[in-house]
Amino acid sequence: MPALSFKPLAVAAIVIAGCVFVSTPRAQGSPVADNVVVNSNLDSQLFYQLLIGEMELGTGEASTAFEVMIDAARKTKNEQLFRRSVDIALQARAGDQALTGVYVWRETLPTSIDAHRYLIQMLVALNRSPEAAEPLRTLVRLTPPDERPALISSLPRFFERTGDRKLTPALLEQALQPYVNDPATAAPSLVAIGRASLAAGNNDQALGYAQRAYQADPKADGPVLLALDLMPISANAEPIVTSYLQAQPQANTIRMFYARALSGSQRHADAAAQVERVTAAEPAMAAPWLTLGALQLELRHPKEATTALLTFIDRLNTAPESAVTPSLPPADSSDDDGGGNDRGLTQAHLMLAQAAEMQGDFKGAEGWLAKVDSPQRALDVQIRRASLLARQGRLQDGIDLIRKAPESGNDDARAKVLAEVQLLRDAKAWERARTVLEGANQRFANDTDLLYEQSMMAEKLNRIEEMERLLRRVIELRPDHHHAHNALGFSLADRGMRLPEAKALIQRALELAPGEPFITDSLGWVEYRMGNRDEAIKHLSQAYRSRPDPEIAAHLGEVLWMNGQRDEARRILREGRSRDETNDVLRETVARLKVDL
Repeated sequence: MPALSFKPLAVAAIVIAGCVFVSTPRAQGSPVADNVVVNSNLDSQLFYQLLIGEMELGTGEASTAFEVMIDAARKTKNEQLFRRSVDIALQARAGDQALTGVYVWRETLPTSIDAHRYLIQMLVALNRSPEAAEPLRTLVRLTPPDERPALISSLPRFFERTGDRKLTPALLEQALQPYVNDPATAAPSLVAIGRASLAAGNNDQALGYAQRAYQADPKADGPVLLALDLMPISANAEPIVTSYLQAQPQANTIRMFYARALSGSQRHADAAAQVERVTAAEPAMAAPWLTLGALQLELRHPKEATTALLTFIDRLNTAPESAVTPSLPPADSSDDDGGGNDRGLTQAHLMLAQAAEMQGDFKGAEGWLAKVDSPQRALDVQIRRASLLARQGRLQDGIDLIRKAPESGNDDARAKVLAEVQLLRDAKAWERARTVLEGANQRFANDTDLLYEQSMMAEKLNRIEEMERLLRRVIELRPDHHHAHNALGFSLADRGMRLPEAKALIQRALELAPGEPFITDSLGWVEYRMGNRDEAIKHLSQAYRSRPDPEIAAHLGEVLWMNGQRDEARRILREGRSRDETNDVLRETVARLKVDL
């Protein structure tokens, strides 16, 4: 017979004693001698009751352990024991028993904030959210006034895993009704209901709450952060952000978030302008320079990108730690070295290689790639090297380099396909690219990214029916795929086909991605094809201001030219050519219109 071990029981006894320990209060300022004994309310009967409960749990009798513990908690009115009882039931996946324990907890200690928190969380977990209205009201009421705004702001998180998010806005409206008109809690209350509305898919309602919250407290961050989350789906959210920044120009954290939102909508010029204000205000901070470098690359400004990225590296090397990791949102470097250990250096080196390649400095590009020492970015380095080979006339060598690159899973395999297709696209090898994509779409069935790319190759080959079939398949699989709506609408408009349908597709794309410059460009182009030149110029000018892309410049330049605004057309076309003189659309437009630049 093996020797008995008393160690688990000793540990349980220590835990039990800690749970019911009660310190003896003393008068403020009174001295306490080192040898003062502070007693607990743990008597022998209670000790053995708790010990039995832990022993029952140790033998797998969780239900009995819960009953013993909840009885002890009720007798002692001890918060820790109530918490322990509920946790025992939760660990045993006994949801109803855990809920019973929470109700006993709240009945015994009606002013316990934790009891109400647990109760709300339990009701949500059990898909009984409507019953949470009353404990929500009580939780807010019990919370000290100085802590109340923070609690109210956190309430939507209670319902992140609810089975029906559409019920949450009404619940919060009911619970927070007394606080919406209180100046101290109006803004967080309205933002909380707005966030619940956004999670429920009620975008217009969420926008209304964001606007009301901003009016209630124009200096609060909450309404602006909600507006930033609404920007990709609502064009009317941006004025909240711009008004806030106009009143508080020093709010660089919000300005960086705004820049990210603009960049996510492909408004890279607008985003770069915001980041430049941050770098001017706080030049010692490193992260904004990395973001600015990425934006300048998107704008095809390799020299400006290089300057920003070298400044970023300099700040890392010379700035104190407080300036290296500011309170700004980090530049997109979370995946560096698997955990951001090099603080963006890997990303900076890759972008510097891209900037050098854009300027034809292939040796310099390879030098920057050689500095990348991150296994997680090995495929990115190979793809960049393949692009260098292709740019030097060694297309097949570049393709072979991509194909030989190791892959750790389907994501890498897809990335390799897309990289190979990009090389073939740049080389105008449309048929080869189409063949590669056909094979990939057999391996990765119904992959919307690959189907979309295949449709673009079909468009280049003037296989319009095939293009339309593929794009409609993408829309069927992903109704919110704004690129597919836009591509189909623009392709029809560019060929003068089914113009009302083309416009409807483009308008739908804009609903899915408000303010996206390339979609705004498409809307301008379809208006031009429909004979509405003034509307066309308005939309195309807006698109060009947000993103001065050579193709958008070609469209705007053509409409201005045909509208008799020849000098302005020449200026726009010259700007476009200065950014990319090889752009096919721009070159074809200038040649067809016989514009002397």
